[in-house]
Amino acid sequence: MTSEWGKFTDLLSAIVDNRGKTCPVGDSGLPLIATNCINADDLYPRYETKRFVSDETYRTWFRGHPKPGDILFICKGSPGRTNWVPDPVDFCIAQDMVAVRANPAKVYPKYLFATLRSEVVQSQIDNMHVGTMIPHFKKGDFDKLRIPLLDSVAQVGVGDFYFDLAERINLLRETNATLEAIAQALFKSWFVDFDPVRAKMEGRAPEGMDEATAALFPDSLEETALGSAPKGWTFKPVAEVVQGVYDGPHATPPEAESGGVFLGIKNLTGTALDLTEIRHIGEDDWAKWTKRVEPRIGDIVFSYEATLGFFALVPPDLRCCLGRRLALIRPNTRDGAGHFWFHQFVAEPFQRLLDKHTIHGATVNRIALKEFPSYSVLTPPVALQMAFDQVAAAIWSRIHANQAQAQVLAQCRDTLLPRLISGQVRLPEAVQSQEEYAL
Repeated sequence: MTSEWGKFTDLLSAIVDNRGKTCPVGDSGLPLIATNCINADDLYPRYETKRFVSDETYRTWFRGHPKPGDILFICKGSPGRTNWVPDPVDFCIAQDMVAVRANPAKVYPKYLFATLRSEVVQSQIDNMHVGTMIPHFKKGDFDKLRIPLLDSVAQVGVGDFYFDLAERINLLRETNATLEAIAQALFKSWFVDFDPVRAKMEGRAPEGMDEATAALFPDSLEETALGSAPKGWTFKPVAEVVQGVYDGPHATPPEAESGGVFLGIKNLTGTALDLTEIRHIGEDDWAKWTKRVEPRIGDIVFSYEATLGFFALVPPDLRCCLGRRLALIRPNTRDGAGHFWFHQFVAEPFQRLLDKHTIHGATVNRIALKEFPSYSVLTPPVALQMAFDQVAAAIWSRIHANQAQAQVLAQCRDTLLPRLISGQVRLPEAVQSQEEYAL
């Protein structure tokens, strides 16, 4: 390990906070980024917020605002989580976090960002935060935090190397978000808004499809007990359109250093799997914990308790088992149209149905899993299901490939960073290792 260390506060030119209390908020204006928007594996903050501030509040209430290149630092809840502030800055920050501004005369900003995420600094934060229920790293302890310092040339090399990998991972995730939005928009057009049917009703050719696909849509709507639907389409229970619905175990196995992945609710983002933080299950326990069902490619995993209505497709090459509060839907082997059903489950109509059947408990909300197979789903002709499935499958193939590449790059980034900081690995060796990871 490098023998030179710097006091965290000595490396900063500014610390921006907002008084440690909640500012006035509303339903429109500039987004207010809260601690849940800061993910340790993301480069930039996520816009997972429904709170906004007015122009007047932005100008008069805050002590200061983040600038591009600042580092967002969580003080309470998940102390030490960091994100980079993008350019332009189109948000303001809520309580329980600060924006720290590196002094470029003393430390390369991207190097400081990388080291704040390193194990050597994160372990210091873990040892210093207070609170049992809600961990809290006091701003008054910032001067106790020590940062390992390399020479200025090495700082630039390490900082740029780390940041470059983080940007590439971020781009892959942004691409996936766009691809998924395309698939969801297509499903909504065909099977929620019924745009091709309405086009035919008006004497127009449906847009964005060939004649063979257009011919699969009827030219009228009819009223059913469950609402308006294209003529001839039906509503069937989930149990009649899939092979089965299977529950996972109701306990948690011992954690192993390697082996299959034990999926938990934290691994579901809402419409996909996030394998950034995973729990392994050992081979000796594998048969026991997959006795009910072993997920396979194309299965649809979903949450039925606590965090409800999250669904995800099982990607290729993932050996996994289900954790507590998770179940899966297995499409039919022949003409199962798994991507069609997945998109129906995440679409607004089915999400409203889940909300209707939610049992609100004293501690957690849930749906009765035994009743899930009886829920009614819109069932167009199989040929049309398969037409959509073919398009969506191609999109999800690209998404899963991007996910796999992002995971490899993240592993490379996190493996090489401590070695670069300690001097065990030089930058040319790290670049070569990164290229080997990418193969």
